[in-house]
Amino acid sequence: MTHAVIGYAAYLPRYRLAGADIGLRRGDRVVASFDEDSTTMAVAAAAAAVAGHPAPQNLYFATSSPAYADKTNATAIHSALGLPNETFVTDMCGTGRSAFAAWRAAAATGGLVVAADVRVGRPGSPDEKLGGDGAAALLFGEGPGIAEILATTSLTSEFLDRWRSPTLLTGQQWEERFGAERYGELVVAAVRRALDGAGATGADHVVLTCPNSAIVKRATTLVKGEKSTVTSPIGFLGAADSSVALCAVLDTADADETILVVSAVDGCDTLLLRTTGHLPEARQARPVSRQRDGGLPVDHLTYLSWRGLVEVEPPRRPEPDRPAAPPSSRTERWKFGLTGSRCEQCGFIHLPPARVCRGCGAADRMMASPVAGMGGTMSTYTVDHLAYSPSPPVVQAVIDVDGGGRCTLEIADAEPERLAVGSRVNFTFRRLFTAGGIHDYFWKARLDD
Repeated sequence: MTHAVIGYAAYLPRYRLAGADIGLRRGDRVVASFDEDSTTMAVAAAAAAVAGHPAPQNLYFATSSPAYADKTNATAIHSALGLPNETFVTDMCGTGRSAFAAWRAAAATGGLVVAADVRVGRPGSPDEKLGGDGAAALLFGEGPGIAEILATTSLTSEFLDRWRSPTLLTGQQWEERFGAERYGELVVAAVRRALDGAGATGADHVVLTCPNSAIVKRATTLVKGEKSTVTSPIGFLGAADSSVALCAVLDTADADETILVVSAVDGCDTLLLRTTGHLPEARQARPVSRQRDGGLPVDHLTYLSWRGLVEVEPPRRPEPDRPAAPPSSRTERWKFGLTGSRCEQCGFIHLPPARVCRGCGAADRMMASPVAGMGGTMSTYTVDHLAYSPSPPVVQAVIDVDGGGRCTLEIADAEPERLAVGSRVNFTFRRLFTAGGIHDYFWKARLDD
């Protein structure tokens, strides 16, 4: 049985590198904040994709920039989403082909596919100029589908076009023309096989992604959609490239239209979809185009320090200690899922959770109270220019959560000039800091757009 796509969502971070700073003739580059990585962005995309749907039984996470090696990163996503323990989760690390493998697995078994990447290039390199950071999630399952799978094809070829040593942050690419010649042949052959297998002469929309920029430039000469031909909407996104591009097409496609996704990475994979009448009413709340517009500027030197490519003067404060595994495990539902407790006797909500109610004194009469998907109101805040942070100042705020409960959280993507008592916020999964090779994940509040 082949499962249909029943939900989708993309996530683009807010920060932007000015094109003039990195050699772009126009536009800017989408970059993740210092407290974002592939795991946190995956949570943002996945939470939006599964909203209103039953919990998926499988979760596949594709990335070429995992936060951890020798540890499953998808388990943090699983915990942040509050999924049952019975959910199967796994990483599919590597390239855009890993995302396609996840799509095929989810189409066969049902489940959630999340792809996310933080693309890092050496200063002045094409990777710095032409890359982008972001995430996307596709939910496969039974029920009202928004896009049905008509056909898939794959061609594989071994040649050296792009590579990165596992110990290095930035990658390399062979002379562009060599890879373009090989990929061009593969794209033409794979598209012909896909269309012939489905008995089609063309597709309404085409998504073509490839790490070789020459192929992206030639997209419409290799394969052209009747209504649109979409390449990387924000620059090359690594393992998330085809997923974000497909989300951009789903934002605008009409019902009963075909979408041909072509991903040329160490071969060429294709996926032919047909949209259904459920798509128009099931589009993501914030389309890719809206997320791409605007953004917060970040200085080039600051960005390079976020990625560890330059070393700047650190804050004159002690660095944080390494988080310990036992307390993190004991508080998993709060730390990863932002789940408090509600007293069954009086209804008082505790954030973080507690055994004894501060309202009525009842002991062990608590039920789980998830708040990650809610909003809140800022009741007071402080701007601290002295606290340790890779990107000061640190803004702490007391948040009154909709439905009850109050907690103190750091403000993500802080804009001090926009802060005000009464400001509306939502919650975002972030990396507080990294010490001793351990990432301290928790939730922050973020001002509503």
